[in-house]
Amino acid sequence: MKWTLSNRRECVYKTGQMTATILLTGFGPFPGAPLNPTGPLVTELARRRTPGLRHIRRVAHVFPTSYAAVDRELPALLALERPDALVMFGLAPRRRQIRIEMRARNALTCVVPDASGHLPAASMIAPGARAALSLRAPAQRLVAAVRAAGMSAALSGDAGSYLCNYLCWHVGEAAERDGIPRLVAFVHVPNVHAASVQIPAARRLCQPRSRPPITFDDLIHAGEAIMRAALAAAAPMRR
Repeated sequence: MKWTLSNRRECVYKTGQMTATILLTGFGPFPGAPLNPTGPLVTELARRRTPGLRHIRRVAHVFPTSYAAVDRELPALLALERPDALVMFGLAPRRRQIRIEMRARNALTCVVPDASGHLPAASMIAPGARAALSLRAPAQRLVAAVRAAGMSAALSGDAGSYLCNYLCWHVGEAAERDGIPRLVAFVHVPNVHAASVQIPAARRLCQPRSRPPITFDDLIHAGEAIMRAALAAAAPMRR
């Protein structure tokens, strides 16, 4: 088995003969969220010895929460990895359940700056384009997978107007234009206590359950279920 770290924000986990590649993305901190659990989440999902994913190449990438970073890093990332499936994770701090997004909106917020302080001047990502773009995701299947893992989940038709939606839009455009990735999913997760992210997993298992009800370990279990469901849905597309 081989574990390689190409830089501080990307990691790859390989085991034996690879049959598929899944790209997992998260975001770094942003105003109002000094600790974004999606970065540690995708890194952990990429390196864990998850049952059923032995021959899957898992790549994790954590975007700085800025429009410029998405514009700069996304095209190179897709060209380099050419994933069969892409599962993006974003933080929805005011939500209490996991949400599977079904579409990206052609919208930008002119109120909340990104982590670099940049505030978009326009209200649309692509002026003159359609109002929304559907994602190539087995949304109902992913919701069912999260619920089977013991957590609350729901479909969502509104990914907001911040960086999560911005990334969804550009990935959706790339999938339509180039055919890669074949499967695209975006998962909004609620916030968790900082302590549940920072302390070792062995110690977390011995600690009483804290509020909010979803812990970092819960996010990992949900993420593993989502990965399995996404890859199962992507398998017929590769034939």
